Amino acid sequence: MADGIIVRQLNAWFGALHVLRDIDMAIDPGAVTAIIGPSGCGKSTFIRCLNRMHEVVPGAQTQGQVLLNGDDLYGPGVDAVQIRRRIGMVFQKPNPFPTMSVFDNVAAGLRLDGVRNHARLDEWVERALRHAALWDEVKDQLGKSGASLSGGQQQRLCIARALAVRPEVLLMDEPCSALDPIATAKIEELIVELKKDLTIVIVTHNMQQAARVSEATAFFLLGELVEFDKTPRIFTNPRDKRTEDYITGRFG
Repeated sequence: MADGIIVRQLNAWFGALHVLRDIDMAIDPGAVTAIIGPSGCGKSTFIRCLNRMHEVVPGAQTQGQVLLNGDDLYGPGVDAVQIRRRIGMVFQKPNPFPTMSVFDNVAAGLRLDGVRNHARLDEWVERALRHAALWDEVKDQLGKSGASLSGGQQQRLCIARALAVRPEVLLMDEPCSALDPIATAKIEELIVELKKDLTIVIVTHNMQQAARVSEATAFFLLGELVEFDKTPRIFTNPRDKRTEDYITGRFG
């Protein structure tokens, strides 16, 4: 199995605002790592630094090192677009391309990669939809608009779109916060299934969700990594009082 993600002395800014401070973390491959903490603590910024989405924001800056299977993602001459193919991302609100069909939503990244062969596109789109546990629900409506699906289906469509280009890592930024409990349960089942082939990092406000789906949990507070450990340890016997106060609901 690969080395996973190594983060060393990661700092991030929005203009003059220092939002992440000296983050060191080793994210295991083939596992789910949950990122928890109160709003505004730097969780989303952290995962956006992992696939260099942070630098897309005007005035945003990053310092430090992120290694994916030994490759320095911030090294000289590294193409950020290629990084985002290796590290896919699913956002809080499902965001299928509204003018595109279900099929074209999934095929979009493949076409950008130069795949033109219809049989290959068909095969890879079907595989991605199966991988995202959506194929059986949409196989007879591939020509319909992606925006016509239910919220939970749209989120799984976005997951299929990210999976189509065969990333090594999938980042999920509160992927269930806009979904009902039934759709949330489906996404959680899917996360457990996907970790057989991928490294997954999920930002969540939902403590129970972090406990259900992750092997390791990181607690962020005010831009700092307070504690990072195996999930059962974080939830039953945290080392830091601030972690304990947050997970028991004393603040947050």
